[in-house]
Parts: sequence; C-alpha cells; structure tokens
Amino acid sequence: MTWGHEIVKQLAWQSKPFPICRSCLSALQSRHSSAAASPVETAPIEPPPSGQTLSPLTASQSHTIAYKLRASVILSRPPLLTRTLTPFEKAYFLYQRRLNERLALPFTRYFYYSKGTPGDIEWKRKIKERKSPARDIGAYSGYGDEAWNDELMVGSNISEPEEQIEALRKDAEVEVKEMGGEGEVVRKEEVERPMPRITEADQTGDLQSLNRRLERTLFLVVNRGKGEWVFPNSFLESESLHTAAERIIVQTGGVNMNTWVVGNMPIGHQVYNYAQPSRDKVKCIETRGEKIFFMKARIMAGQANLKGNPLGFGDFRWLAKEEVKDALRSRDWNAVKNILPER
Repeated sequence: MTWGHEIVKQLAWQSKPFPICRSCLSALQSRHSSAAASPVETAPIEPPPSGQTLSPLTASQSHTIAYKLRASVILSRPPLLTRTLTPFEKAYFLYQRRLNERLALPFTRYFYYSKGTPGDIEWKRKIKERKSPARDIGAYSGYGDEAWNDELMVGSNISEPEEQIEALRKDAEVEVKEMGGEGEVVRKEEVERPMPRITEADQTGDLQSLNRRLERTLFLVVNRGKGEWVFPNSFLESESLHTAAERIIVQTGGVNMNTWVVGNMPIGHQVYNYAQPSRDKVKCIETRGEKIFFMKARIMAGQANLKGNPLGFGDFRWLAKEEVKDALRSRDWNAVKNILPER
C-alpha cells in the first residue's frame, strides 16, 4: 500500500469534531478503486514536509438539514344541536312510538286527575282529538280496530318535526273562561314556539358568528393577508406545543374566549418545503422548510377579537368543514382534511 493510500485511509477513519461527510467518503473510495484498477502509471506522491500533519476535511460544504417548528391551533365549536333526521329515520321513530302505544298498558287517568276536576275535563277534551295519550303521533289509537295501521303513510307529514312541534303546542294550549260584556268568553292561551334551528346568522350569512350552523362543528380560520386563510399559528418559542397553543389562542383572539387545549400531543402535522432552502454558512445549517404541528382546542364561550393582535391576522371566520376546504389552500387542506370531524 502506497503512502497516498495511507492518506485516504487516514481521512476516511479520522474522528474529529468535523468528520468527513458520507458523499466525500464515497468519492474518495471510488477514486481509490478506479486508481487501483487502472494500468496507467501515475507519478509518485511526494510526502509532506517533516513535522507537518494532515488536517481533516471540514464540513464547510455539507450542511445540517433543519426545519423550523410551527404550532397551529384547530380551535372548534362543537355542534349545539343533533343533526336533522333522514326521512327513513323520521318514519322509523314514528312507528316506534305508535308501537309503544299498542304494547304499553297505560295507567288509568284517575291516577293523574281526580274525577270531575278541571284537569280531568281537559284530559277528556284532548283525548277525543288525538285518540291516544301520546301527543305527537297523530290521530292514532293503539286499541281500536285500526291499531294495526301504525306505519307512516306515503305523503303524510306526521313524522316531520315541524308538525310534531305544532301538535305539542296545540296540546299545551289551555282554555281560559272569562266573563265579558256578552257573557262567558272562552279563549286559548297560546304557547311560545321553540327557537328555530335556522338562526338569524344563517339567514344573513354572518360568517363571524358562533350562532350559525348549529348542527355542525365550526373551525376558526384567520386571514394573514392577500386573501390567504389559515388556522391560527406561530413559530415555537422554546416552549411545549401545549403552551404554544395557549399562547397562540390568546395572541390571536384575545382574552375574551373561554377555551381548552385538548391534550399535549398534536393531532396531525404537515411538512412544508421552501422553494429555495436558506443556508447559514457560519453554523452550517440548511433550513429546508417548516414542520407544522396541529393542536386541538375547544371554545366554550366568548368570541374572537383580532384587534391589535401581534401575529398580524386581519380577519377571522367560523367555518364548517366544507367551507374550510374552500377557504384554505390545497396543500393546507390536504394536511387537515382527515383530522377534521365530518359534523
């Protein structure tokens, strides 16, 4: 083995603070193999001067690959109402209630009302109209000749929630007798209607209101300029992801939101590569892009207020999943579409 081969071996196996990189080692080994196989004579390598040692190869041309860490908060408002039933489910539940009227043995009405009392008289008046103690299954009797006919007929709207609400309101009305100029006057005290499932915010298209899409989960997205909508996010500042999520919520929407960060672990992540990596020649670090970790959070009360937020977000919206798809960029949507709930 020549003295030049000793140099290659020394460079390949020398252990210093800046060892030779893998690519350089492969290049040196390939050169050694080609030189050993070639029959061409080469000039002898002159030895270095006495008392002078070889300096190892530095990593000035090989950079450590790094990514910036960013925390992103998926702040959501859970559904406030159950979802709307399908036509099959409406018919099924009506059938179940009517079947219960057929199979259940009711108590005598005198268990609830004494004979001859106003309550007993009111009960008799109402039972003639609905033919059953149940108040929301239409005119149906579980003990008559038509008891077998307990399924929903085609074209009937008895199973619709609106019809059942009206039936319950009508049943809850109380007749009041008053003495007027023409004698005794009977009037009915109307019962207040329940709140509708479609709110004013739904009708006006207010995307900043939490009082919309009550059947769906809403997610907070913010605008960071040029029409780009994202989830609230920020770079990590020597902190845990949980602490970063709490800080981002306060810096984004202010302190008037009652929120809860769910857990310490992210529910998803995204790797975003820059078009042109940035290199720090002093620290020998090549920053390829960003790694974004998504943290789950809930809002229980309050509202976002982006006035004077230090993260530079200018506007916000509360959107359902399909609306989030239209707002986010395609690469951001692909990163979160499988971790957002359907409802």
